[in-house]
Amino acid sequence: MANVIKLHKGLDIHLQGKAEEKLIQLESNGQYALVPDDFEGVTPKVVVKEGDMVKAGDALFVNKLYPEVRFASPVSGKVCEVARGERRKVLCVKVQADTEQQYVDFGKKDPAKMDGKQVIDALLEAGLFGYINQLPYAVSTNPSVMPKAIFVSALRDKPLAGDFEFEVKGQEQDFQIGLTALSKIAKTYLGCGVHSSFEHYQNVEVNVFDGKCPAGNVGVQVNNIDPVNKGEVVWTIGDPTVVLFIGRLFNTGKVDLRRRVALCGSEVKAPAYVDMLVGEELSTLLSNSYDADHSVRIINGNVLTGRPTTKDGFLGAHTSEITVIPEGNDADEMLGWILPRFKQFSVSRSYFSWLCGKKDYALDARIKGGERHMIMSGEYDKVLPMDIYGEYLIKAIIAGDIDRQEALGIYEVSPEDFALAEFVDSSKLELQRIVREGLNILRKENA
Repeated sequence: MANVIKLHKGLDIHLQGKAEEKLIQLESNGQYALVPDDFEGVTPKVVVKEGDMVKAGDALFVNKLYPEVRFASPVSGKVCEVARGERRKVLCVKVQADTEQQYVDFGKKDPAKMDGKQVIDALLEAGLFGYINQLPYAVSTNPSVMPKAIFVSALRDKPLAGDFEFEVKGQEQDFQIGLTALSKIAKTYLGCGVHSSFEHYQNVEVNVFDGKCPAGNVGVQVNNIDPVNKGEVVWTIGDPTVVLFIGRLFNTGKVDLRRRVALCGSEVKAPAYVDMLVGEELSTLLSNSYDADHSVRIINGNVLTGRPTTKDGFLGAHTSEITVIPEGNDADEMLGWILPRFKQFSVSRSYFSWLCGKKDYALDARIKGGERHMIMSGEYDKVLPMDIYGEYLIKAIIAGDIDRQEALGIYEVSPEDFALAEFVDSSKLELQRIVREGLNILRKENA
């Protein structure tokens, strides 16, 4: 019987354009790219050069700090470009896919007969280990430090998030094998939502989270089950598709980075799902999917934590939705601030829309206000279901007070935990950026 954890804080934002549970077929244009920035905390060292031929599963780059952590090519083909930016930063490694795909054969394995070290070695060899993150610091993890536990969240509850229940249909065996493999490394917790189909999985402790967003955040789940103290490490998988990657590796002996992506948002003509490979170019997906005459924001991910991108961008390593919403730079509202605004959403009931009951909104990307001094209003606490003082922690990070940050629980948080607080923040602070910079400084200090 699964444990039920009731969360009383949070906020569900209902947006127009949720993807229907139907699968559309697209033919790829053959352009793929693996982006190092998708793997937080990784300093990439490219191990291929332009013109090299690679198979799906061959390493494109490694983590310079831990060279055994490789990152596998999603396809076989020709390396056509190693794109670099300022100070020769590696932006991505591009591969032109072969018509006939070839895979590195890592051999089928039964994780039930393996120990933790053998599982880790198999993931390192296949270039999948870097998809596992850790707390503290919310970065791609270090294979030499064993965790006290592993946390997997199968609950996606951010606005317009892709439904993992729909993705895992027909792949239940892969998901179970992936969970079994992780359980060989350390005790594994699986977090899911109410009325989910994940309660029957074996070799893991299942916890049902009953509450509003961000109940699906793996950091929130860690905080409510087994918080991280200084000196402790837990491994986290907030993107449950990674468990499918691991299961397919052991079941087939091949690296298969296919994932089901929701094309969603109020600007999308027919929101639906599509199967894509990590790193696939978005131009195929986005062509004719929205009105090109409108000024839109294309987001690689969800509206709270995703990154702005373009049609020429590539599917992120942990991206389960591509969202298209109005940019808002062409909005012309006469007396906008004084109108009742029945079509706009407000947490503080500043608009009259709260009188209309539960409805879906077509929000745009405008901030609607400038950055100002931080107001200690208790806004963060209402949407942060964690046992921390969010506002005081943010102030400590801004002030650079490391001792205060540690006392206030910075080791337990990741930037995404403050995504909703950033949305409701009347000070308009970039809280996720502030938390990321604080974690990076702390990681450097403790190295």
